[in-house]
Amino acid sequence: MKFSTSNVLDIPFIKATKKEVVTQLITDHKAGQNRFIVTANPEIVLAARKDQTYMQTIKTADYITADGIGIVKGTALLGNPVPERVTGFDLMCALLHHADLHHDRVFFLGTKPTILQQTIIHVHHQYPGVIIAGSHDGYFTSSEAAKIAAQIKAAHPSFVFVALGFPKQEMFIRQFRKQAPALWMGVGGSFDVLAGAVHRAPQSWQEHHVEWLYRLLQDPRRIGRMMALPHYLALILWRKFTSRQE
Repeated sequence: MKFSTSNVLDIPFIKATKKEVVTQLITDHKAGQNRFIVTANPEIVLAARKDQTYMQTIKTADYITADGIGIVKGTALLGNPVPERVTGFDLMCALLHHADLHHDRVFFLGTKPTILQQTIIHVHHQYPGVIIAGSHDGYFTSSEAAKIAAQIKAAHPSFVFVALGFPKQEMFIRQFRKQAPALWMGVGGSFDVLAGAVHRAPQSWQEHHVEWLYRLLQDPRRIGRMMALPHYLALILWRKFTSRQE
């Protein structure tokens, strides 16, 4: 399926619901396709605007989804809305559910060693049908990256979840995705949630689009990151205004 897109500050977000994205990813997986999925929020958009190498890396992805209510609202303001928020955590859990049912092989890369260990334990309990093809924590140097990519290749995974944080996770995937005909996705802090180290906002908070506030209350140190949102909104409004003048 070829999804139409909505451009947000030069990044093309696919116009699809979570269900549609999951269905397409499973179809791609069954066909043995190599796929690169980026789930981008306003922070990632701003980072890409400052770093053209990162921008080009994101644009090599097969699917870019709106992981953040700011992206959803931004597309609406620009007159070409995406249907809903599609988060990396939700996609990962949906794919793990599929892997559980079909005994697919999964490789986990990233986060602290202790968090990674707890993530693997959780997957064993929650998704017992998943075959853990391999794992490696996120503490490695650029000179060691090729060795880790070789480990992934040898593991023959169907799904590779990379929790290195942006931009490192997307840069790693772009460089090494051809090592395995798998679905490769950067998942940020999702392993922390699976491991129970971080709690996701209750469903009611998610439905009212204030998950960001819940995360801020959990970790006030995020306030600096939150300051990116007004900058992002200003750029969206500027793009909206200037496009009307053209």
